[in-house]
Amino acid sequence: MFQKPMPCLSGAVLLILVFTCSSLSQGQWKWPEKPENLQVLPKDWPGSRLRPVMTGFTRALGVRCSYCHVGEEGKPLSTFDFKSDANPKKNTAREMLRMLGDVNDHLKKIEYSGDKPVNMWCHTCHRGRPRPMTLAEELGEQYRLKGVGPALVHYASLKKDFYGRGAYDFGEGALNEFGYEVLRAKDVTGAIRVFELNAESFPESANVWDSVGEAYLASGDTLNAIASYEKSLLLEPKNRNAEQILNSIKPR
Repeated sequence: MFQKPMPCLSGAVLLILVFTCSSLSQGQWKWPEKPENLQVLPKDWPGSRLRPVMTGFTRALGVRCSYCHVGEEGKPLSTFDFKSDANPKKNTAREMLRMLGDVNDHLKKIEYSGDKPVNMWCHTCHRGRPRPMTLAEELGEQYRLKGVGPALVHYASLKKDFYGRGAYDFGEGALNEFGYEVLRAKDVTGAIRVFELNAESFPESANVWDSVGEAYLASGDTLNAIASYEKSLLLEPKNRNAEQILNSIKPR
């Protein structure tokens, strides 16, 4: 769609295009012939050239015009002040666009191994999200702000909305990584919840059961730790870690 690589604009451009298909229902708003206050994109671009770029930003970040522009969500686009810089996310979008250009300039210096060079685009990182974080990072942020319960509710919501779309890796590694962050925070009860959820999702993973055992052992629950390590060892008889810990904690 784009003639040149575009960054993950947090919304400046992309807010506009979300509404392009419904402009008639949005207060008869039309793309301007001469857009104002373009600072990174070419200043002589007409609205017809700006439209597909903004649409691409919107789709890549999964946001609406009000994310970066001055305007109220749900109100006609005719009420938006698109040229205003009052919304700080608009400048963030500009910096992201500049960064994208820099990245692609560097990529041109690299000898490519395929039949075509690789380009960076907004959707390369964002994949429908305004902030391109890994699943473990996303859950970690929710945990630090709200605790384990809300973080796991957020996990369920993300899995419902993004599973199969490539935005997040819902494999066993994400929850395992998150669980260890919780464990390092000395929240042993919370870590057990995370690891147990991972074990429910990946009951055939020796590594997951090893992590469950570690959390129970940290909590002082030796019986559940033994049961978890035994499951891990049953699934992976060469798991030396589980074998050594079991030898040290099982009653003789």
